[in-house]
Amino acid sequence: MLDQNPADVPATTLRSLIASDAEDLARQLQAHQSRIFPPTAQKTIRLFTPAEAADFIGIHEGYLRQIVADGHGPAPQPNGRRLYSVNDLEELRRLLDANGKSAAKYVRHRRDGEKLQIISIMNFKGGSAKTTTSAHLAQYLALRGYRVLAIDLDPQASLSAMFGHQPELDVDQNETLYGAIRYGSDRRHITEIVRATYTPNLHIIPGNLELMEFEHETPKVLADKRPDTMFFSRIGECLADIESAYDVVILDCPPQLGFLSLSALCAATAILITVHPQMLDVMSMSQFLHMTSDLLAVVENAGGKTEYDWMRYLVTRFEPNDGPQNQMAGFMRSIFGNRVLENEMLKSTAISDAGLTKQTLYEVDRSLFTRGTYDRALESLTLVNGEIEELLRRTWGRK
Repeated sequence: MLDQNPADVPATTLRSLIASDAEDLARQLQAHQSRIFPPTAQKTIRLFTPAEAADFIGIHEGYLRQIVADGHGPAPQPNGRRLYSVNDLEELRRLLDANGKSAAKYVRHRRDGEKLQIISIMNFKGGSAKTTTSAHLAQYLALRGYRVLAIDLDPQASLSAMFGHQPELDVDQNETLYGAIRYGSDRRHITEIVRATYTPNLHIIPGNLELMEFEHETPKVLADKRPDTMFFSRIGECLADIESAYDVVILDCPPQLGFLSLSALCAATAILITVHPQMLDVMSMSQFLHMTSDLLAVVENAGGKTEYDWMRYLVTRFEPNDGPQNQMAGFMRSIFGNRVLENEMLKSTAISDAGLTKQTLYEVDRSLFTRGTYDRALESLTLVNGEIEELLRRTWGRK
């Protein structure tokens, strides 16, 4: 049967074959998940070296040693070294601000007059490292002391899995953002679906296939002219209800331009478009930009918000020694100028191998990689995420 031409297979047989494969795959994925993280296990984030801890806090390593010598911070390990947990970072931030003479500097929460930053990370084409970018940016900002909410809008829910929420096992009906933006009486308040993660300061709203219901229901509501809030404002309205609890929201958008993506665009204060520097990917992005422009014109005419603090392109999966990729990155810079981030996210086996076990580079044990491989990947991520952090700070008017 498997060797037959698919066109010759009866629909019922093909359907049953797909259903069987789906069940087998789900069963094996569940077994794999149980091996990596047994049912009683919980994801954790690793301890950080003094150099890493100082970078996240925003001080020199020598100053950190001085603070520790004064009796603060973690006790030394049996080998005499000190390693820092995420909770240690928070305690040290509060200590530094309590001893400071000016406004809070190390606890980086929003201040009066600083609006919530909502970053939509998107691309029309899959494989542009959109979810990898979202996960590392959200975790980086949380480790830097910002209060972050990550929202998985992709029905494939890879971001949810990265943060320990398996979409087919851990996320039930009405537990995605769809529950808070759906039409009708079953709509839930957004506070009911926000989940904590193993990283302090980082919360998540997970995703799964249920998100596709918004794509199916919205055309019906538009056709029936029901008196519901327009689809493009629903995400923004939900986020307004929890605005005071966060500094930054990261929206990991689906790889298509549907109603979810348009709603995310209208909720956003900033847009980050990821792009792999290959000709086919850039051509696809050209189509994406044309379609987005046309659809936003329709949304504007209907009263939607399409004004942003900033929009940037991020070159991802970049190989510096690849001539054509360098040419394509230069081509983009010649067109978009400083709207292309100065730093590229490098293609790295460290990042891809960490993803196999659903971990970010901030979580995976660095001893699993050669020092050069890990350090190059971490430096690339830090430069990219630091550049985005600087855009946030500039928007708030901070020095």
